[in-house]
Amino acid sequence: MGAIGFDNQKYLTTQSEQIKKRIHQFGGKLYLEFGGKLFDDYHASRVLPGFEPDSKIRMLQQLKDDVEIVIAINAGDIEKNKMRGDLGITYDEDVLRLIDIFRDMGLYVGSVVLTRYSGQDAANAFLHRLEKLGIRCYRHYPIAGYPSDVAHIVSDEGLGKNDYIETSHSLIVVTAPGPGSGKMATCLSQLYHDHKRGVDAGYAKFETFPIWNLPLKHPVNLAYEAATADLDDVNMIDPFHLEAYGITTVNYNRDVEIFPVLNAIFEKIQGKSPYKSPTDMGVNMAGNCIVDDEVCRAASRMEILRRYYTAKTELVQGKGAEETVRKLELVMQQAGVTPEICPAVAAALDKAEATGAPAGAMVLPDGRIITGKTSGTLGAAAALLLNALKALGNIDDQFELISKQVLEPVCHLKTTYLDHRNPRLHTDEVLLTLAISALTNPLADLAKRQLPGLRDSEAHFSVIISEEDLKIFKRLGVRVSCEPKYETKRLYHR
Repeated sequence: MGAIGFDNQKYLTTQSEQIKKRIHQFGGKLYLEFGGKLFDDYHASRVLPGFEPDSKIRMLQQLKDDVEIVIAINAGDIEKNKMRGDLGITYDEDVLRLIDIFRDMGLYVGSVVLTRYSGQDAANAFLHRLEKLGIRCYRHYPIAGYPSDVAHIVSDEGLGKNDYIETSHSLIVVTAPGPGSGKMATCLSQLYHDHKRGVDAGYAKFETFPIWNLPLKHPVNLAYEAATADLDDVNMIDPFHLEAYGITTVNYNRDVEIFPVLNAIFEKIQGKSPYKSPTDMGVNMAGNCIVDDEVCRAASRMEILRRYYTAKTELVQGKGAEETVRKLELVMQQAGVTPEICPAVAAALDKAEATGAPAGAMVLPDGRIITGKTSGTLGAAAALLLNALKALGNIDDQFELISKQVLEPVCHLKTTYLDHRNPRLHTDEVLLTLAISALTNPLADLAKRQLPGLRDSEAHFSVIISEEDLKIFKRLGVRVSCEPKYETKRLYHR
């Protein structure tokens, strides 16, 4: 376990207290727009060491008697079969996944709302599917002039056309499978309908990044810019907060740009706006829970470097853009980031040069640097994984964890019967053979038991490794980057 920079328990306590205060501020009912990932916020856990990836959902569990969840999904995204890149599933399938996870955690899912609904066939099919599953569904429609035509938006022909979502709890968490799903518009629609019904209610926003009470160019906030380099998001000083209070805070451009319109909508709906700035709308307490600033700065710089290598790799793969790489180079310059901050980079490149073949290196949590080279039976990723397990188990290099009698038949099977060109084992295959060897080889069993110790290691490879290898390292908690080039000049890479 590496150094801790963030007090997770303090975060859970102070964050839930802040939300309770905001509910009370609005007379007992709050629509909370939840940005980012609820269950698996690995970005936050990487840049704030000590932050648990499921912290936000655990915080909601502390309030579960008050919580009702509304999931918003853009009907156009259903029609386009929009995918979650990290999970490889469509947004509509992710809605079902989210419902299952929320229910498993004892949280009440009240309904699903289809935003920007205009009778799309795929959206209708999804509505029918949800209704068959016993899930309440609502429709929200496109509004002409949204978000700038305030007079039309706040009218019976604007927000008034939308279905009113029946809710029964004091904290209505509005979440979604991804950005652009209409979470804010859903909250505004509910405020409009509640006001017409004489119900007191308010709106707040929960985004972890950028952290409002850290400096604009703090590495944690710069790491957020790196994470969103493919979007038009940039961090900026909140000018409204500075004017209202004389205090410098950080927000991001979209919230700052939309605030005057949002403020006018609040005034139109409720007579006056409860907020003087975009920062006022937030309920994020993460900045107050940093206990070691230097640890978080160092972790954030590493995250920026990984994002840079990922962008360069995606450019080679045809999935990225030059502009994204340029933005990341600027962020790196602002944060003082170079490849030299990660010892695994130089170690991997040196190993590749010495062996004349793809290689990898890993910095273990205790600081030791381990390398792995390509061989006739093992790819660089698989070799690095085995060498790291040996190091963690204090197993001498001379001892075999997996005998040739096991490795060679598996390699032969791949090329002879499974039509693979490459006989070398990937990380998933080497773990299976390690598990089999552990039945008769005590050293293999010892190595297998070291797998949890890999978490929070940093690995770098001299070439782009396979998707399967990346997935295995991710599951083991190893953070991976690659040089932006393939092992061969072939056009098709598996």
